[in-house]
Amino acid sequence: YQGLAGRSTNEILQLYAAHDQLMKLQRSSVVTQLHGAIKKRLKQDLKSLHSFALELSKDFQRQSKTCLYQVLAAVQGIQLQNEAMQMFQIKAFDLEQSLQEVTERYEKEKQKRKALHNSLIELRGNIRVHCRIRPLLPFDDAAGLSVSQDRQRSFSEKAAYAADDETVLVKCSRPGHASVNKTFQFERVYNDLESQDVVFADVAPLLTSLLDGYNVCIMAYGQTGSGKTYTMLGPQSEGNLAFSIDEESELGIIPRATQEVFRLISEKPPGSCWVEVSVVEVYNNEIFDLLAKDSCGKVFGVKRDVITTREGRSNVPLLTHETVENASEILHLVNKGLQLRVTHPTLVHAHSSRSHLVVTLTITTVVFGDNFGTLWENEQTSQRLNKEASCTLRQKMKESKSTSSSRASSPEQLEATEKMKQVKTRLQLVDLAGSECVGMSGVSGAALRETSFINRSLSALADVLGAIAEQRAHIPYRNSKLTHLLQDSLGGDAKLLVMLCISPGQKHLTESMQSLGFGTRARQVQRGQVKKKISQCRVKES
Repeated sequence: YQGLAGRSTNEILQLYAAHDQLMKLQRSSVVTQLHGAIKKRLKQDLKSLHSFALELSKDFQRQSKTCLYQVLAAVQGIQLQNEAMQMFQIKAFDLEQSLQEVTERYEKEKQKRKALHNSLIELRGNIRVHCRIRPLLPFDDAAGLSVSQDRQRSFSEKAAYAADDETVLVKCSRPGHASVNKTFQFERVYNDLESQDVVFADVAPLLTSLLDGYNVCIMAYGQTGSGKTYTMLGPQSEGNLAFSIDEESELGIIPRATQEVFRLISEKPPGSCWVEVSVVEVYNNEIFDLLAKDSCGKVFGVKRDVITTREGRSNVPLLTHETVENASEILHLVNKGLQLRVTHPTLVHAHSSRSHLVVTLTITTVVFGDNFGTLWENEQTSQRLNKEASCTLRQKMKESKSTSSSRASSPEQLEATEKMKQVKTRLQLVDLAGSECVGMSGVSGAALRETSFINRSLSALADVLGAIAEQRAHIPYRNSKLTHLLQDSLGGDAKLLVMLCISPGQKHLTESMQSLGFGTRARQVQRGQVKKKISQCRVKES
């Protein structure tokens, strides 16, 4: 500022202007330098970024190729797996077809074998034995018995199994001893899941023999509480011995057999067959007629006796035979008889049957000519027989003579009448009382006496079969009223099927083994070929 002294204002202004220009030039130079430096730095950064981008692009390309190769390899692997899977499916399908063919061939051969086996049984007169294993039930534990907890647990275990449809496997085990497996062979074995339908399907073919002229007997054998009554009759409600016909799937052999008999009869000409039914029980070695009525028409059990006729057949004189026209009437009569059947609660079974029940259906068939099954096909005669089924044939023939005298007096009619025959066949359905171990059932007093009679009658049954098997000269039928009553069926006059019922639990192992042993011995009995019934009587017009 000292230099500005003495200068004019213009000069000062010029100096200030020059100074400002100088400062502007200096600032412009700094900006230019800074801009150059920034530009240079940006160029370097761009170059670095470009290099990094190139490297990243190259790395991405490399990784993309690697991933593409992996995807292609995976696709090829999947294709190979799919091809292998298709080949496997083809092989599996071929194996399934082969298995199905083998199974079909096996079933066919099995059916052929069964047919041949049945034919052999027919020729030998062997007893058919089927075995049914019931499910484990709540009373199969050791309730009521003073045993240890370990023993209690073993009681509730299964000891008997159906190995297949012809084999029973029993695991015999004792504390401190190795388990031993025993097998028993029968014509048919039912496991604990098989229904009443399945059981009856194997029984039904026997019923066809009735109308072919053969007697048939089906009996259930086994220890008490093993399911005999359920198998033969079906479920029974608490406090009521009668069985219900409402639950068709649960019906037993007796109601199903009656329905099947009438179904078979319905295929015959009307009036050619009629059915009579009797119901008896064998209680304490005495026979009681459960369809006998008092003077008021009320059903009550009447003691009857069994005799042997001159022809060597068993017969119960004065036994009540009710004529029935359908299965419902039979079931009604059977239910009436069941109301009189003796039962008693035991530790094993709350409704233990104390008697043997025998339901007998007698089928009378009218035949014409010498061959059984050739029926008199005259329409008028068929209608008359159907209408008058309860009358005797002699009465029917008299009515035929009065209503059509010209036809009855013809030689052809007289010849036809003389050739008319009446054939009777019997179906016996037997629900045996169960064998008992007194220590297991816990009975006393009158029930103990009943147990003694039951076990003795079953022993007599085993003795009879043993004597037949050994072909002894004397067969002890009369040792028991039961065997005397069933003499014809046991002795070879009927196709006999024993439905063996056993309990699967370890608790009942001893009784189950006894039943299986009985079934095995019964299966070996050869009674000779069962004979077809020829005419029981020849009917002539009077």
